[in-house]
Amino acid sequence: MKQALWILAAYLIGSIPWGLIIGKIFYHTDIREYGSGNLGGTNAGRVLGFPVGILVIFLDGSKSLLMMYLCSRLCPGLEKYVGLAVCFGHCFPIFAGFRGGKAVSCSYGYLLGLALFVTHRYFPTFILPWLVFMIVLLLSRMVSLSSMCGVLSAAISIFFFVDRQIGLMVLALALFVIYRHSANIKRILSGTEAKLGR
Repeated sequence: MKQALWILAAYLIGSIPWGLIIGKIFYHTDIREYGSGNLGGTNAGRVLGFPVGILVIFLDGSKSLLMMYLCSRLCPGLEKYVGLAVCFGHCFPIFAGFRGGKAVSCSYGYLLGLALFVTHRYFPTFILPWLVFMIVLLLSRMVSLSSMCGVLSAAISIFFFVDRQIGLMVLALALFVIYRHSANIKRILSGTEAKLGR
């Protein structure tokens, strides 16, 4: 019962739509009606400005990290599941009509939480995926492609160098993130995906 309550709480925290909240309160704008229609930091940045995008990315990533930290203190052993529940809540938020983001920021918060509270292996769990993200971003200037490559690299590195069970969990998350980027993948293949600086 206690574990179920933690998972439910994590889903509810993940459901907090920071992009929607900030857009409506401070800009009187529903960012789902503009740009890609996504609630994540990238679309928030395009619609409301770069500083807001960075803030939304930070807040969304913090949702996973906060819940995993609390879980490590109050219910150890459940951190890796709680973080996934946050990512699910972010994508299907009960507070925003189940129209959420693509779980990228939450996923990187989850990877940092794994490194801090579960695996204690910082390079393969978080630093390497972050480096992959930055390298792909510099080469392609596509946030979507960089995000997918980064999370997928985390799954591979964790599976082979840290823990196979956790690696499979992160692989499931990576495949979910890739699925959420289906429209982006089509645009990447057609050469029409938006790039930074354009």
